[in-house]
Amino acid sequence: MASVPSLASTLQQQLADALTAALPEAGTADPLLRRSDRADFQANGILALAKKVKGNPRELADKVTASLPAGELIKDIEVSGPGFLNITLTDRAITGTLAARAADTGRLGVPVNPAAGTTVIDYAQPNVAKEMHVGHLRSAVIGDAMVQILEFTGENVVRRHHIGDWGTQFGMLIQYLFEHPGELEHEGGRADGEAAMSSLNRVYKASRALFDSDEEFKARSRDRVVALQAGDPETLALWQGFVDESKIYFYSVFNKLDMEIADPDIVGESGYNDMLEETCRILEETGVAVRSEGALCVFFDDVKGPDGNPVPLIVKKTNGGYGYAATDLSAIRDRVQNLKAETLVYVVDARQSLHFKMVFETARRAGWLNDDVKAHQLAFGTVLGKDGKPFKTREGTTVRLEDLLDEAVARATAVVREKAANVGLSEDEIVENGRYVGVGAVKYADLSTSAVRDYKFDLDQMVSLNGDTSVYLQYAYARIRSIMRKKGEAEPVAHPELELAPAERTLGLHLDQFGEVLAEVAEGYEPHKLAAYLYQLASHLTTFYAQCQVLSPDNAPEVVENRLFLVELTARTLHQGMKLLGIRTPERL
Repeated sequence: MASVPSLASTLQQQLADALTAALPEAGTADPLLRRSDRADFQANGILALAKKVKGNPRELADKVTASLPAGELIKDIEVSGPGFLNITLTDRAITGTLAARAADTGRLGVPVNPAAGTTVIDYAQPNVAKEMHVGHLRSAVIGDAMVQILEFTGENVVRRHHIGDWGTQFGMLIQYLFEHPGELEHEGGRADGEAAMSSLNRVYKASRALFDSDEEFKARSRDRVVALQAGDPETLALWQGFVDESKIYFYSVFNKLDMEIADPDIVGESGYNDMLEETCRILEETGVAVRSEGALCVFFDDVKGPDGNPVPLIVKKTNGGYGYAATDLSAIRDRVQNLKAETLVYVVDARQSLHFKMVFETARRAGWLNDDVKAHQLAFGTVLGKDGKPFKTREGTTVRLEDLLDEAVARATAVVREKAANVGLSEDEIVENGRYVGVGAVKYADLSTSAVRDYKFDLDQMVSLNGDTSVYLQYAYARIRSIMRKKGEAEPVAHPELELAPAERTLGLHLDQFGEVLAEVAEGYEPHKLAAYLYQLASHLTTFYAQCQVLSPDNAPEVVENRLFLVELTARTLHQGMKLLGIRTPERL
């Protein structure tokens, strides 16, 4: 089905046409339309236009009002102040537009972006042989939400998980496995995530202890790094086994996060190893990078250290080793030249902003980024404890991501169990809903905060039924589903001829903004704005319930049908919006 223009966009166009008709010499004019507390909308553009043509704003406002077409959209226009227009829409227009949205079962009338292209999103970047911790949470959750949102708006999204799987430490690990075969084997075949990480930790600790105490093993380990970088088949086979073992663990954690990650999307540092030398050669030959004290560097006028001297981006080290910059620049080349990406999005900690600023500028100088191909760091802040400091365990160590998720699910399950008797949930439903509520609570707390800001991790607040939490939204959805189960023979049917109560109007106008909000979120990479929209939607629903009974026997049949229509469309919007954030909406809660 074709997309459904929002009420705001239709009104915007009518006002723009009326402005042009009233003052053709002014050319195209923006009515500066916005939502208003005094009416449904307010148009503020007339004042600026009157100043431009040295006219009287109220007289111009009267001309614009007279030029607006008679129709079903506008109920009332009031000219206030120096030419502001306070505009109230007809109830028929509101209900009719929502009916058109409801008829589009797959997209709720949300348009596909005609300018959509190909975007590569780099997110969820764990490291081989290391446990995932709370620091990995934001990249995974924010990145996954942006993937879903961009795909829904029509973008071709290529996922990339840039795992840390290369470097000098792997010589030590591989050499140890070479000398101690079978260390990563498990009884009964394939390991689960916990067993995989247990094996990885054991091997890492043993190899590190040997590396620190045995000079001959240290020398053999360094030789093994050379063999790895040279592509020695036996060395690569051992390395691959090590990476595969880590992936078992990664997948177990992402499964707990209720996120799907596919093998082809994992292209770690090793995936660009064959490109590193060519990247360096191109940068040097084009003069983008220069030799400095034996290293290959890129310098920037605006990047200086505490001593005032320029701080370079080191692409190749003095000893011939490659820095992170070489890998990141090679990844840009691959994503632009081979994947044909027009946009590169990196969901990376804000503390790496300087590094990516330098990498992006280097890529621009080399011509890999330009006016047609752009890169953006979706920088995120730190997860804090209740004390406002970086989130740690009581012992002061980094919080394991699995432990954090397990605790969230346990807390949420307890909350669900308290309410279970009221809705007759089975034990299986309690367990399933506990997982959906717990994981949803963690994701929503992250996503409802502007990415660049730090936020406090407070599980008690996250699983609360009150306030700006995912549980509040999930409960709003479940409550609608409960109404639909109790509706009897009544069906949700839109009745545009009915007059709407104030709470119905407010709910309806907010429902109509869904597509515009998604477009804004996709353009600015700001999932917190979708979370804010959904929370406001659930709040409007609560007010609606307080003022407008749905299944009351005192209601006329058409009123019942229209209110069922409103709450059903609200449920579908909540469900779709939460799905785009990666959060489940249980049918009963």
